Amino acid sequence: MDLSIRDATPADADAIVAILNPIIAARVYTVFDEPFSVEAEREYLTRFPARGIWKVAVSDNDQRLVGFQVMEPYGPYTRGFEHVGTLGTYVDLEQRRHGIARRLFAATFAAARHKGYEKAFTFVRADNPAALQAYLGQGFVVIGMAKRHVRIDGRYVDEVLIEKWLQ
Repeated sequence: MDLSIRDATPADADAIVAILNPIIAARVYTVFDEPFSVEAEREYLTRFPARGIWKVAVSDNDQRLVGFQVMEPYGPYTRGFEHVGTLGTYVDLEQRRHGIARRLFAATFAAARHKGYEKAFTFVRADNPAALQAYLGQGFVVIGMAKRHVRIDGRYVDEVLIEKWLQ
């Protein structure tokens, strides 16, 4: 698939929600448990942190947004964490396994280094082995397990803690 990677803008809110809400509705890929409105997403994009990184993957064929990746400062309440960013990756459910995440990782990591991040950190649901493999394939390492860390629809799920040094 031919892709272009660029920074997200508030005008992408509709397309982002169109990717994110089916992922949430599937109940197995993310810890988000409520759908997002286009208005809320647009507002979030408008107020996105200056050190944040939000990349979108756009199909060159039809200019459709097919995935996105978000890195935000971890623990913005202290400068002690300013070298760490938290990461989330979302690919259209119908477009998985086409190299979209791989391209997003490359663009996000380059931007993160430029903005002074040294480490990417995230949680992956333990019942989402495909996501874990995608991250491990990018050089992330498992650093722990948060037992019964999320509860969705009354069911507890463990989360795998992973990190990658960017330098």
